[in-house]
Amino acid sequence: MIKDTVKGLISSGRLELINGGMCMHDEATVHYIDMIDQTTLGHKFIKEEFGQIPRIGWQIDPFGHSAVQAYLLGAEVGFDAFYFFRIDYQDRDTRKETKELEVVWRGSKSFGSSADIFAGIFPKNYEPPPGDFYFEVDDDSPVVQDDPLLFDYNVEERVNDFVAAALAQANITRTNHIMFTMGTDFKYQYAESWFRNMDKLIHYVNKDGRINALYSTPSIYTDAKYAANEQWPLKTNDFFPYADNPNAYWTGYFTSRPALKRYVRMMSGYYLAARQLEFFKGKSKSGPTTDYLGDALALAQHHDAVTGTEKQHVANDYAKRLSIGYTRAQELVSTSLACLTELGSKSHCSSPTTKFSQCLLLNITYCPPSQTDFSKGKSLVVLVYNSLGWKREDVLRVPVFSDSIVVHDSEGREVESQLLPIASASLNIRDKHVKAYLGTSPGAKPKFWLAFPVSVPPLGFNTYFVSSMKKSASVSSKSTIYSSQGSENSNLQVGQGNLKLQYNAAGAFSLYSDSRTLIEANFEQKYKYYIGQDGNGSDPQASGAYIFRPNGTVPIKTDSQVPLTVLRGPIVDEVHQQINSWIYQITRVYKGKDYVETEFIVGPVPTDDGNGKEVAAEIVSNMATNKTFYTDSSGRDFIKRIRDYRSEWKIEVHQPIAGNYYPVNLGIYVEDGNKELSVLVDRSIGGSSIKDGQIELMLHRRLLHDDGRGVAEALNETVCLDNQCEGLIIEGKYYLKIDPQGEGSRWRRTFGQEIYSPLLLAFSEQDGGNWANSHIPKFSAMDPTYSLPDSVALLTLQELEDGSVLLRFAHLYEAGEHKDLSALASVDLKRVFPNKKIGKIIETSLSANQERAAMEKKRLKWKVQGPPADGKVVRGGPMDPSKLVIELGPMEIRTFIVNFERSISGKQLL
Repeated sequence: MIKDTVKGLISSGRLELINGGMCMHDEATVHYIDMIDQTTLGHKFIKEEFGQIPRIGWQIDPFGHSAVQAYLLGAEVGFDAFYFFRIDYQDRDTRKETKELEVVWRGSKSFGSSADIFAGIFPKNYEPPPGDFYFEVDDDSPVVQDDPLLFDYNVEERVNDFVAAALAQANITRTNHIMFTMGTDFKYQYAESWFRNMDKLIHYVNKDGRINALYSTPSIYTDAKYAANEQWPLKTNDFFPYADNPNAYWTGYFTSRPALKRYVRMMSGYYLAARQLEFFKGKSKSGPTTDYLGDALALAQHHDAVTGTEKQHVANDYAKRLSIGYTRAQELVSTSLACLTELGSKSHCSSPTTKFSQCLLLNITYCPPSQTDFSKGKSLVVLVYNSLGWKREDVLRVPVFSDSIVVHDSEGREVESQLLPIASASLNIRDKHVKAYLGTSPGAKPKFWLAFPVSVPPLGFNTYFVSSMKKSASVSSKSTIYSSQGSENSNLQVGQGNLKLQYNAAGAFSLYSDSRTLIEANFEQKYKYYIGQDGNGSDPQASGAYIFRPNGTVPIKTDSQVPLTVLRGPIVDEVHQQINSWIYQITRVYKGKDYVETEFIVGPVPTDDGNGKEVAAEIVSNMATNKTFYTDSSGRDFIKRIRDYRSEWKIEVHQPIAGNYYPVNLGIYVEDGNKELSVLVDRSIGGSSIKDGQIELMLHRRLLHDDGRGVAEALNETVCLDNQCEGLIIEGKYYLKIDPQGEGSRWRRTFGQEIYSPLLLAFSEQDGGNWANSHIPKFSAMDPTYSLPDSVALLTLQELEDGSVLLRFAHLYEAGEHKDLSALASVDLKRVFPNKKIGKIIETSLSANQERAAMEKKRLKWKVQGPPADGKVVRGGPMDPSKLVIELGPMEIRTFIVNFERSISGKQLL
């Protein structure tokens, strides 16, 4: 009954479904792939349940707004307009004066005016207008009392208040239409009192005649704005950072709950790979699927989820849902890989016998399959799956006990490998956290990391075998260990390929030199922390889950008593540093790789001095960067940032550190005309360049006061074991490279994609026998002579319930970003799916809820003030269904629904 009523209201247009994602996602700490996935899920449900296609974006609560939201999750999903509230208080004041709260937002340099969207910013908040119009049953606002026989008759008064509010808003708004949002958080618990009063207001206001009031929807409002035929001011770039008063920059949440942020990112890359494997096997009607993980990930994109701005018990719930989703997807992944290894991809299989397990806790050195005893003729089978569309060379690391180990590839050839002793800092984390997570003791400690290079075909896997060897035979090389203590030689060099790092006598990183690009640069890695403001001063604003308000900076001095430990070997060189009692750092240079990997272990952050702390890593160079740095927008476009400057308004600087922090999802870089210094990250965090030549990343936050924005809890995460609780430890990585000017984008884009989509490892055991006799050791779904262009990523390959397949490709470069790779690229579907025949293919909007051509036809084109947009936008042309080649222009993402022809199996032929 209620369902029918709701469907009736929707089909008549009296109730409108807007935005339409599974949640209202954040825009700072989310990755664009997750934004697309969660929106697609919601749009699919709305289409199936109500037959509707949302056309309005409604992001009224996220804490700042990204360019990617405007053009990708706005224009490219077919939205005509996008409404929101949170922009910097100084920016809002400026826009009120110039009537620029409603604009046309051009979020993409690459797409220009083709992805313009109308954007409306609310003048004050997302609540009723000033004048007390809250009609919740227990609110203080005066109701509209229209019985003249009662003392509190107030129709004239209420009408005057309403008209005054309308005229005030009309004075800062272009055209004759304004929007009032009648409601706010936690309202309409008793809707009747709202509607009774609004009915009366509309009636008496219209009788008064000075203004016309009506019930409306965002679509009706948008159409009225469009019909006014106005030219609108243009907005480019984004709305970060956001402050709602001089000491309240909402830039702390860019890093808050860094462990949850990492979990979300890991699950996102895993979900992408798991859906591919689900497609190869065929989606199961009864067995495990990726659906639960998809739902949990979608929820986790909420603007109070991945942001870290929820209460602790709610954060626990998000993590729990992700964990359940992962467990189900893991089962599916193991079965799919077993099917593919036993039979190849040609046929469906229901009950494979090979058992694969996976190691989610590898980052804390825990992987039961690899920690078995190989001495009894058994060997460890490591299957390595690559979800990228190009061949991948990487180095794997698994923990082992034995020091006499040999690795072979799928053709039986020996693979060079290296054993690295596991640092006690890593083993300590392992012991405590395995017990905290699994409830059981982790057992004996492995002694070494086994590192070996792997090469994996696109959309496919390769298999490696780890076994025990007699001491005399050629075995894995043990790393040579070298301590800086007592050395006469003041300079220490690591790296065996083109890239070399030099350390000075004090153990500080001093010189980076790359013999291939002839780059030489001095720089140093340091740590510091900001003291979190406790809110006891004249302005009671504290640093908290949302807000970063530092009260002083404390450099962290490296403990000079603790020497550097250097591990050298044929695969990787490592430098281990105990920075202080709660920060440990490992710097790695891999043979054949020209970047630096830094692993950090931070925590428990001490608070016994009564201060909350916000810990940052600094990379300091002598580059003259002229206040300028670049950060990504949701993992996609790079946006130029200038310290203490906003291009569209004059900023008054009250917070020189917090006010220059920006979200970093993919990376951050600086340049000086000769070279570029880029840093890529493994999760979303906050970052900045506070001084020229410097980049900083906030790695961890532990605070003791609430910042008054709704969490009502201090951001003080702990891990408890046996009733003993201590501060959360964060383990993570960042990656660094210095390139000649103009060359850095290739590494940022290609390697950035590899960080997002790590190799997926599955382990099995081989007893004696020959794996290759009973299994397929190497597989690629693509034509063996083909791979995707360097500039293109496969974002989605997913079988849907009805058997059709959702397919998405993305161009990874912006227009003009790289001299060669910013060109039009093409993908040959016949070679991506050599064993399948495409029966039908339809191009859709980004969220796959309508045909692309129909969307383009009906989307509103807005007029913009000023000169016409310059330059030609490059987009791929329509796809010829016989050639099946997809073209992609810079930054273009194209989405298709594909129906493959069913292959005729032997049974049907009989």
